[in-house]
Amino acid sequence: MRGIRRMVEEERHCIDILTQARAVHAALRRIERRILQEHMRTCVQDALHHGSEEQRATKIAEVVGLFDWE
Repeated sequence: MRGIRRMVEEERHCIDILTQARAVHAALRRIERRILQEHMRTCVQDALHHGSEEQRATKIAEVVGLFDWE
């Protein structure tokens, strides 16, 4: 992000800035996917198998809440 800010401050070519921003965005999506997979594999799975009804509902709501449905 600092690199992108620096590019803007240096008034670099817009396409170069956008290309860098897209690369950062793609990297963040990969990280998000891995964290979500791990969360589903551990926390959510544990709640579904061993948790109370309230714990299961909470975990499901957490995951559903990650997605913007509007």
